[in-house]
Amino acid sequence: MSTRTTVRRSAAALLAATTLTLLPTTATATATTGTTADRHTDGGWRGAWAASPQSAAESFSPNWSRQGFADQTVRQVVRVTASGTRNRIELTNRYGTTPLRITGATVARTADGGAVEPGSVRRLLFGGRTSVTIPAGGTLRSDAAHLPVEAFESLTVTLYLAGETGPATFHQFATATSYRANGDHRADVSGTAFGESTDSWYYLSGVEVSGGREAGRRNGIVAFGDSITDGVGSTANANDRYPDELAERLAAAGRPRAVLNHGIGGNQVVNDTTWAGEKALTRFRKDVLTEPGVRTVILLEGINDIGGSGPAFPDPTPEVSVDRLIAGHLTLVREAHAKGLKVIGATLTPIEGSFYDSPENEAKRTAFNEWVRTSAAYDAVVDFDRAVADPAHPDRILPAYDAGDHLHPSDAGYAALARALDLDEL
Repeated sequence: MSTRTTVRRSAAALLAATTLTLLPTTATATATTGTTADRHTDGGWRGAWAASPQSAAESFSPNWSRQGFADQTVRQVVRVTASGTRNRIELTNRYGTTPLRITGATVARTADGGAVEPGSVRRLLFGGRTSVTIPAGGTLRSDAAHLPVEAFESLTVTLYLAGETGPATFHQFATATSYRANGDHRADVSGTAFGESTDSWYYLSGVEVSGGREAGRRNGIVAFGDSITDGVGSTANANDRYPDELAERLAAAGRPRAVLNHGIGGNQVVNDTTWAGEKALTRFRKDVLTEPGVRTVILLEGINDIGGSGPAFPDPTPEVSVDRLIAGHLTLVREAHAKGLKVIGATLTPIEGSFYDSPENEAKRTAFNEWVRTSAAYDAVVDFDRAVADPAHPDRILPAYDAGDHLHPSDAGYAALARALDLDEL
């Protein structure tokens, strides 16, 4: 990666039991329907894990979002990238049309599958209460749980939903297994009751930590984009998305920083979609600018704007010109800079042989990547295109880096993206 570099070259694209332990809490749950609340200086809390919310949809595979839940317990596993002495969760009803009642919730250290480590279960409180209602469109954070957590440790968040929720706000491509049981199993250590599973997250949009060795640091990184940031094509439950690989690389270099993944598979910069989230121009303010402890944003998005008007897209969207896509990026950069955030612009990865491959789309991709490399619009540029392209066929992903659809990287390809980033420029 080189700052404000001038590189001449075409690029590519992307898409996207035991007893419950109750300990004192000091933080207060906060519910808000606002979209631009500034949490950067919120009592030393900093993001450790994140997932961007979406409205209920079943475009690619069955999930539980449209059906919702009633007298069911949902158990979800996430891996954090920051350490702390306390943690709290963020729940969202952003796309709900009715209030969401959380009857109870716990957090614990993850064991195998749907099980958790004995003795690690902590009851989550919300303003001192075990139950809470999140208004339609609202987001809420729990009180602090006194469960120390280390970077790259997995936590299991369990929600008991006694009443009918209606369609659920969720994150479709978790590339991680979530579990469901009938009845109230929030305190279970065993995973026996959790007989159903899915590859999405529901209502859970963040885990934050405070205290510990990294207390007071504002050096988090947000990876923002579509399916290539989201990790589509990587191995399930392996945490091999490029933001995961970047966090591991930083830690191995002795420069640990939280890396938060705000990718949504299929997402676009300038068009809303029915199945892949609100456009980046809208959700950037909600997903990125509200994250506590963040210093840098890696911006990798645009291939779905280019290819989304064609038949390969589940619900085609209006055609987007290169100029309009550039204008969208410039808006995101301005908004990030206004919050004091550094922006790393990324070229789009190759699409030859994929369902987006066409002369028109390739011409747009090439033009947009040339602008990314030469415009000096960002604080720095990372050439993700070059990182995974086949040297013998520069518009195609190297076979070793191809997940199989000639669009999404494999685990090795995501590792190559993480290696392409210059740690000094983050």
